[in-house]
Amino acid sequence: MILVTGGTGFIGRHVVACLLERGYPVRLLLTEQRARKLPWEHPPEVMIGSILDEEALFKAVTGVHVIIHLENAQWWGRRRDLERVELRGTRQLITAARAARVGRIITVSQLGASPSAAYALLRVKGQVEEAIKASGLAYTIVRSGVVFGEEDAFMNHIAMQLTANPLFFLMPGRGEVVLHPIHISDLVNSVVGSLEAIDTIDNVVEIGGAEYITLEDLLRTIMRVSGKRRAIIPVPPYVLRWLTAVFDRLLPRSLITSQWLDILATNRTARLGTAYQYFGIHPRRLEDTLLTYMPKRRYGIALLRYTLRRRPRVL
Repeated sequence: MILVTGGTGFIGRHVVACLLERGYPVRLLLTEQRARKLPWEHPPEVMIGSILDEEALFKAVTGVHVIIHLENAQWWGRRRDLERVELRGTRQLITAARAARVGRIITVSQLGASPSAAYALLRVKGQVEEAIKASGLAYTIVRSGVVFGEEDAFMNHIAMQLTANPLFFLMPGRGEVVLHPIHISDLVNSVVGSLEAIDTIDNVVEIGGAEYITLEDLLRTIMRVSGKRRAIIPVPPYVLRWLTAVFDRLLPRSLITSQWLDILATNRTARLGTAYQYFGIHPRRLEDTLLTYMPKRRYGIALLRYTLRRRPRVL
């Protein structure tokens, strides 16, 4: 039995679908609200509760041999949500897993994660990694570049920002930061493939897509693909963080969060070819993939739906 936390998130939905397709027995730990709207025709076993509920957590891990831990507050949460959901939640998950004699835990982290990082997102991700390494459980940590796909919260948010402002785009810094985007299908195949890849046990695997790209080139690529040409204005990152704090107070959800800016604060790349070395995957190219769905999207409607939607409740 495989327990998946965060199974209804962007990565989680695809991981669960892949596991079910390959015939793995799957169990989800979901709140009652999330359990009402499952996106699969034949849903897996569901345990009601949250990662912060010790009793529900112990019931969920009973009889499980592998945990794929994807629960996070990366895109919608504030700093306190990161620490509560990701760090405290992971520690409670580890405690329950050890008591239930779970064999292995697999999780997705961020390239550049470090417990001593200056940026909250990368620091919390690094602390989560350290907790898992010290847990006594067999583990696999997949450090990923920025994940993109039809429902991602990075490329699509840039397109939404271009829709919201028809004149210009405020770019943090000079756009020289190098990113290593990876398509959701390539990441999912890596996570699921790690179940049978012996080399990934007790290992941190860093993966990215087929190419490196600077932030400025990424913005111009999205403008070209979406047909939304805007003037790019470099802005000191601290100014954008101030603006983000204001929007965060005014709107139920902000397109740009402090965690979004943390991703763009430093170069985040892996060695090319790692996905093929460990999992035999040839990653998809960024622009070719964006062309398959981005020109068709109606980002004005998506913008309204996202910014007016309430944040998830942290139990």
